[in-house]
Parts: sequence; C-alpha cells; structure tokens
Amino acid sequence: PPPPPESVWPTLSQGERGRALIARALMAEPALLLLDEPATGLDLAARERLLSAVDNARRAHPELASILVTHHLEEIPTTTTHALLIRDGIITAAGTVENTLTTEHISHAFDHPITITRHSGGRWNATATGAAR
Repeated sequence: PPPPPESVWPTLSQGERGRALIARALMAEPALLLLDEPATGLDLAARERLLSAVDNARRAHPELASILVTHHLEEIPTTTTHALLIRDGIITAAGTVENTLTTEHISHAFDHPITITRHSGGRWNATATGAAR
C-alpha cells in the first residue's frame, strides 16, 4: 500500500507541491482558480512543469476562470487571455493580454524602461533597456 499522504508531503519538491495543490483545488471543480506567485522559489524546470500544468488545466476545464498574480512576465501561462497591471494600488492598464503587456504599459507600471517581447510559443519576456527613471 502507498504511504499515508502526510508522510509523502515533506519529501515533495516545491514544484511538486505546487502541482499537487493545483490538482487538489481542481478536484472540487471550482469556478475560479487563484494562483498568487505560484512559481516563487522554483528552479527553471519546476517552473516550466508548473506552467504546463496550469495551461493543461485551463485547456481541460475551459469553464474554469483563473487569476495568476506575478511580477515576472516569463511566468505568464500561454493560455492567458487578459491582463491587469497595478502600480501603487492603482490600475494602470487592463484588457487583452496583447494590448496590455506592451513595452509602454510595463515600463510605466514598473517605472523603468523595459522592452517586452512575445515568443512564437506564446510566452513573454521582459528586458530592462536603460537607466532607472
């Protein structure tokens, strides 16, 4: 027989724990999945596995609404359709992901010149492009 869950949890990596928590949340068939900085502390491979799990969950459950909070554009799943930018508690931009995650909007939100690019696979990249304002 498998070991009891409480004895397995301490042996899981942070990435495995994140994926397990998403799976656990999906078991309840929620209307909304809220992910607050889910990739914090993960190495590159674990982050990519977690983001793939989020994308797969969204594809498998199209009726599921989700909100992902992050400061890192590289952590935005490819299935993301809308974005909201907040600076000092004030919404600075909102709308479709393509119209919101722009060089102009991101530079304003972070008060720093940042160039935004989107790769053919749908993932985003942010690169600082100059001195602080």
